[in-house]
Amino acid sequence: MSHIALITLVVHDYDEAIGFYTGALGFALSEDTDRGDGSRWVVVTPPGGQPGTGLLLARAKGDAQRASVGAQTGGRVGFFLHTGDFAGDHARMRAAGVRFLEEPRHEPYGSVAVFEDLYGNRWDLLQPA
Repeated sequence: MSHIALITLVVHDYDEAIGFYTGALGFALSEDTDRGDGSRWVVVTPPGGQPGTGLLLARAKGDAQRASVGAQTGGRVGFFLHTGDFAGDHARMRAAGVRFLEEPRHEPYGSVAVFEDLYGNRWDLLQPA
């Protein structure tokens, strides 16, 4: 069966991005391989995520890529982090300095709150109903 394995997220700095995703969001650093040309293959995976599924953190190269950092989805929520413990993860993330753009909402489809990553990309923290 086919599945999406990695999604590239363009970042300004590898270590800064690794620190945010592993520290504030609780992701695991799955791979960090020097590619020998100044670039690295950096993969982070969410807690409890499916094996082989994660974010490829790619350092921006050139003006066009640098301009896209933080705006890869044109200001829309582009990433959805599912949780089984909305209240606990929301509190932990807030304590870690994650910027939530709204108070938690309880919708028919679940509990949700929009937050920004360190570059301004918008995410939903979501516990499905």
